[in-house]
Parts: sequence; structure tokens; C-alpha cells
Amino acid sequence: MDPKHRRRELTDGRFIPVLGFGTFAPEELAKGEVETAVKRAIDVGYRHIDSAYLYQNDEEIGRATQEKMADGTVKRDDIFYTTKVWGTFFRPELVQTGLQRSLRKLQLSYVDLCLIHYPIALKPGEDFFPRDTHGKIISDPVELCATWEAMEKCKDAGLAKSIGVSNFNHEQLEKILNKPGLKHKPVCNQVECHPYLNQSKLLEFCTSKDVLLVAYAPLGSESRKAWVKKNHPALLQDPVLGAIAEKHGRTPAQVALRYQLQRRVVALAKSFNEERMKENFQVFDFQLTPEDMESLDGLNRNMHYMDDESYLF
Repeated sequence: MDPKHRRRELTDGRFIPVLGFGTFAPEELAKGEVETAVKRAIDVGYRHIDSAYLYQNDEEIGRATQEKMADGTVKRDDIFYTTKVWGTFFRPELVQTGLQRSLRKLQLSYVDLCLIHYPIALKPGEDFFPRDTHGKIISDPVELCATWEAMEKCKDAGLAKSIGVSNFNHEQLEKILNKPGLKHKPVCNQVECHPYLNQSKLLEFCTSKDVLLVAYAPLGSESRKAWVKKNHPALLQDPVLGAIAEKHGRTPAQVALRYQLQRRVVALAKSFNEERMKENFQVFDFQLTPEDMESLDGLNRNMHYMDDESYLF
């Protein structure tokens, strides 16, 4: 990590801030709250904003970032913006269309990072989750390597400065990396990652290939959310995490985030509460000991909070 700028270098020579602000919001949350939260996050110091076409909040994020640029808080070059192309745009001829939809709503000419959101192509159309008469998701027979070639063209066109993937396993990522004629390798793989799911094998593989691992849900997730598996223990209430936090005079959330940074993983913190935003950003002025890291590694249960099957199968 570049300690001065709190960022890591990607394989294409660009830099990504090691702590990002996640913007996914449940449907019941007013869109205006997303806009307010992004403005607060920028004021707190976040410069890495993570979103996706699927989140349906590009317009709000665009207004927030435009306002903070207009008032002089940040310049465009200060903001690292990530978006994701959704599965209904995975046909090569549709990839750029999907990205440009986001760009128009964001009021941006480019994003800093564009990801393949999920390694499953879906039937093109306006439905995010197209289903047949039996309620089964309708996939699309598109090769991920073909989608990746279209992503490369988006990079070459300057619409995305860097490109990567999200929710890919070892084999899916390797398929892209081994693609004949690969022009631009994925700079990162964004996956669910926290002490209960530390992704150690995937992290080792990604590191060996110079692919950065980016962690979403690094603090776990709340079971009340529709896409989260029920009856899972709350990560931030774990006694081991709590004891380490108490030892350092920190919160369990700060320790969970610091854990990822010391593993050379980029972490995406999501909270729309201003005080927690500030707390989550205060992870650069303390260090976990090797013993702390070993204890946190020991919490791994290979436990996913995100229930992909609830909406994709």
C-alpha cells in the first residue's frame, strides 16, 4: 500500500484507494438518502465509490459527485468510481450499451473501473432477472470470454480506465486469464469477503496472478435484508473480534476493515450513518499484530451471507 495516498497499484499502472464506499441500498430506502450518503462519504474522505447498474442509483450518485466537484471539495481525478455491467448486457454487442447507460446517469465520460458483475449471462431485456413461466431464471448462452473481449474494447475506447470481474471463482477467473489473445487482464476480482469467509485460497490464487482482491460485505451483513441468508451469526458481535477491538481501543468494524487492508485486500465499507462512516474511515492509524491476524484467520467458517440462489436460481 502507498501509505501517503492509501491506495494500491493495479497491474495496468493505475491506482485504487484501499478503502471504498459501497452504495447498494435496499428498495425501501429513499433514493435521496443515497445521494446524501455519497456527499457525506466524500466529505468524510472516501474517494473510492463503488456501485453497479443493478443498484439503480446511478443518477443519485451522479448528482452527489457532481455537486461535490462543483463546490470544490474534489476534482474528477480525485474520485475513483467503480461500476458493473449486469448479466442482461453480456452479449458482446451489448456490453458497451450497458456501460454507457450508467455513464449517462452518472454524468461522467468514463469510469475508473468497470466489472463483469456476476459470471452468469442473462436473457437481454429490461428485466434485471428475466424468468420463464415457471419462475426460473432465463440464462443466455454467452461465453464469458466473449464478454471479456467487449470489456477490453470499452477500455480501449476510454469508457473504463480499468476492467475487472466480480463474484468469479478460481476456475472462472482462470478461464479469462488463459484466454487466447488476452489483451487486458482483469485487474481485480470483487467478492464477498470477511473473517467468516476469508477467501484465503482465492486470495492466494489472485495474488499469484497479480489480480487484486476487493472485499464486499467486509463487515458481514444484516439478516433482515432479502438477499441475505437467514439465521447466520452477526460478524460484528463475534467475541474474538470484540476482544481484539477492545485491546486496540477500536470498534469491531474497524478491526474487520483493518484485517482486510493488512491482507492487501481492498475493502468496501457500506453505512449510510454519518458517524459509522467516520468510524469506518479511521482504520489507517493502528496496526493489528501477527497474533491478531492469526486469531482473525481462525474465525473462517466459509460462510456466505449473500444468498445468490435466492435471486439467480
